[in-house]
Amino acid sequence: SLVHEDMRSFYSTFPRFSHPMGILSAMVNALRSFYPELQTIEEEIDMTVTRLVSKVRTMAAMSYKISRGHKVVYPRPDLSYCANFLNMMFDTPVRPYVIDQDMVDALNVFWILHADHEQNCSTSTVRMVGSGRVNLYAAISAGIAALWGPLHGGANQAVIEMLKKIHQGDESIDRIIQRAKDKSDPFRLMGFGHRVYKTFDPRARIMKKVCDRLLEKLRLEDPLMDIARELEARALSDSFFVDHHLYPNVDFYSGIVLRAMGIPTNMFTVMFAIGRLPGWIAQWKESMDDPSWRLARPRQIYVGPPETAYVPMNEREDREPGPIHRPGE
Repeated sequence: SLVHEDMRSFYSTFPRFSHPMGILSAMVNALRSFYPELQTIEEEIDMTVTRLVSKVRTMAAMSYKISRGHKVVYPRPDLSYCANFLNMMFDTPVRPYVIDQDMVDALNVFWILHADHEQNCSTSTVRMVGSGRVNLYAAISAGIAALWGPLHGGANQAVIEMLKKIHQGDESIDRIIQRAKDKSDPFRLMGFGHRVYKTFDPRARIMKKVCDRLLEKLRLEDPLMDIARELEARALSDSFFVDHHLYPNVDFYSGIVLRAMGIPTNMFTVMFAIGRLPGWIAQWKESMDDPSWRLARPRQIYVGPPETAYVPMNEREDREPGPIHRPGE
């Protein structure tokens, strides 16, 4: 799980305000240069998979530490996968991190629940990029970039930001519930409903238990947690939300759990990416092992204007770009 020492110099080239997802995508892609023994996708697959799954948490924790100006913490061989990550994130020379098994268990459940979830945007990206027979690092780097989008992997972060707006007085629970019911309002109630599930997200049921157990133990005095619980209760008792299957989803509870664990909001999507990594790898390997799999080439249908006359640039009054000139016209 150690990374090459030369990779540490890469981090200093990113501005301090860089988003951790952009850094993680670049660093995963850079692994190909530091471990060139994977000359083709058929060679050293198991070693590459093991290396990537292990090192991605180290690189994620390093990006957080460096962004805070803290000393990098190296992985310890005596700790489990999840415990190691938490230690690398929060251990400092002046305040050693004390492993909390409930925290470790909560993180383990979080990552398992996010491991794979059909052909979503990032998974399809990994498959499409992988269809060009690129190495695993490049395909996963592309998947991380796709997950970075706020419509895909940023939902749990958006939940916390929504709760902050309510706490700051920019919004209220009554107002956002009314806005969610208004079809003419483009507002989206973050953390509720799911495009696939027309009932309660099965992952959310498990995540809710983890969330309740963790909050009960920590007894955090966090107003956002109180707001989240009130919003949850209001939505679950509202006939509109029940009739329209707008139940709290896994993003609603996972955002609360990550905040309770002390994970900063700009690292939420990184946590999602680490959890989704095994699923991406499995999808990539499945496509690579399929002898009938070909280079992905989606078709598109042109719905633009019909053929128009070409006007030379120097004859155009508005100087706006016009139709492309075809040879022979």
